[in-house]
Amino acid sequence: MFSGWLWYGRVMKLLNRIRSLILPSETIHGYEQPELIEVIFQKTKAYRPNTSWDESAKTVLDFGGGCGLHYKEARLDAKWAVVETAAMVQRAKELATEQLQFFTSVNAAADWLGEIDLMHSNGALQYTQDPEAVLNDLVSLRAKIMLWKRVSLSASKRVSLQTSRLVDNGPGRVNIKNKLVTYPVTQISEKDFLAAHQGYRLVEQRDSSFRFVRVSE
Repeated sequence: MFSGWLWYGRVMKLLNRIRSLILPSETIHGYEQPELIEVIFQKTKAYRPNTSWDESAKTVLDFGGGCGLHYKEARLDAKWAVVETAAMVQRAKELATEQLQFFTSVNAAADWLGEIDLMHSNGALQYTQDPEAVLNDLVSLRAKIMLWKRVSLSASKRVSLQTSRLVDNGPGRVNIKNKLVTYPVTQISEKDFLAAHQGYRLVEQRDSSFRFVRVSE
């Protein structure tokens, strides 16, 4: 009997170790959590992409561009403005250069860029507090091209809570403590999203990606 209990204890200890590696031990909330921002910063800093964009632009406003991930991927000789949360901008400033700058507002980014060739946003609109207002602000900048990727839309406006693993945020992989991250998601209707692009022509739509070209004025 003693050997049986000893065996049981060893098995349970092993299972607990496996569980600690697989199941998150903690949940953090919100996109501006310092731990989440630091993970994204460190992963972006170390990221070495092996692809490039087929875009042609001299000025780019990258809404929700984190710490400059898309700037690295694009490999464009362009003046690049990332618009992010205040906490992300504060951390990302270490990576700023003459060509890459970080801003907390679209207007400040636009002032620095001048005429905007490309407005780019990848999987960011739905994580803002007021997607409709952000959408209108970005359209009002009158960029030559509006390029949206991974936009989460629905038949009508819907708010939910999304959960991801901390390690899955940012490019690449790192060895960090397994945690969950939760943040609210606000989906607006596809009809409202398309209608907001007054003065633009939709030239390409593929799944959750959209490309609009400004109509000649």
